[in-house]
Amino acid sequence: MQTIEQADGRRLAYAVWGDPAGFTVVVLHGTPGCRLNRYPDERALAAAGIRVVTYDRPGYGHSDRHPGRQVASCVADVAAIADAVGVDRFAVSGASGGGPHALAVAAGLPDRVTRALCSVGFAPYGAQGLDWYAGMDPENVKEFGWALAGEAELHRELTREAADMVARVEHDPARMLGDDWELAEADQAVLSDPLVQQVTREAVPESVANGVWGWVDDDLAFVRPWGFELADITVPVEIRYGLADVLVPAGHGRWLSEHVPGASVAVEAGSGHLADPPTVFGLLRSLATPA
Repeated sequence: MQTIEQADGRRLAYAVWGDPAGFTVVVLHGTPGCRLNRYPDERALAAAGIRVVTYDRPGYGHSDRHPGRQVASCVADVAAIADAVGVDRFAVSGASGGGPHALAVAAGLPDRVTRALCSVGFAPYGAQGLDWYAGMDPENVKEFGWALAGEAELHRELTREAADMVARVEHDPARMLGDDWELAEADQAVLSDPLVQQVTREAVPESVANGVWGWVDDDLAFVRPWGFELADITVPVEIRYGLADVLVPAGHGRWLSEHVPGASVAVEAGSGHLADPPTVFGLLRSLATPA
């Protein structure tokens, strides 16, 4: 873990993986998550000439909370971390809750981002022409109901959820999400992967090490205006989504593919929400190829 201090006094925690001299890909974790959510084989990254930078979004892990943040608030944080590691041009990737944040960085740093990847990312809440909840597992619908009810209820419920999740992971990382989700078989297979379980054991307790405010602020940011316009994105973007995803349903990916200018689209018929390590490595290699 390394840290920097932002101009407003907030501490940001980040980590660097792989080849120190390699092409940089900034990977933005999902919701919840932290800097330890990463491709698990650092030697493979180094051999491929890839440097991955991850960080704890405010309120997660060891990054200070940024109350009231929008999705677009991550742009200044990513720019500061890129400066700290000495990189001017980089690619950005985000999956699930990291997806909108990756799009924000693409929109906000067009002179620095070479290309962006948004995997299984949310569309804006209330997006015209999208039934935002269609196909979403009731557990996720319930969570966003807490967000709409306000910060106090969301914090109370996520505090309970986080404690349960940490306890489950300690005994069986494959049960990270619990037994109430109707996950696709592909997602269940990813959760059972030993490399994924290694990362899960490390990342889940770390993500809520100082409370659930990062998770709270992510959820609140998703159901409020994001603070940037998708139409402002000018860098190459790939939108990826799985047809069997019940956490962020395929309709979100379709909507984003129609509203991110010039986006390339990858639709995975047999996939759900989670990507296995070989897929993740392939995507990192693609992002590390200069546009």
